[in-house]
Amino acid sequence: MNSEKVVFGFFIVLALTLNFGFFLGDMTDISHHSAFELYAAIVVSLIATILKFGDSSHLGAIFLSTSLVADLQLIAAAIVWGIAEHTTAAGVTEEVSSMVVSLSGGALLANITSVILLIAETLSIRR
Repeated sequence: MNSEKVVFGFFIVLALTLNFGFFLGDMTDISHHSAFELYAAIVVSLIATILKFGDSSHLGAIFLSTSLVADLQLIAAAIVWGIAEHTTAAGVTEEVSSMVVSLSGGALLANITSVILLIAETLSIRR
């Protein structure tokens, strides 16, 4: 068993599951979405991105691009939430909550794409 592939797969799937956990819930109610889960999703997504830098193949480039998209979406969601929470008088409104969850949904789609590519790569390996 290749431990590098195990770690790589682990972080890709963990990024997906954390992002899914954050995304699940009512879009307009921020209390259904944990800031800590968003933070964990960002950290794991960044680790997954770092792990993807070593692969110089075409598929590796696609893995990296999907991961960068997920990172960008999750970081943007955290920035929107932070700005609304700490700099506006209204705080996190339904509009802001919907925007944060929508951005995490975009990251979720990028993570799903990564996992599908991982499965396709795994199925194409012949022994």
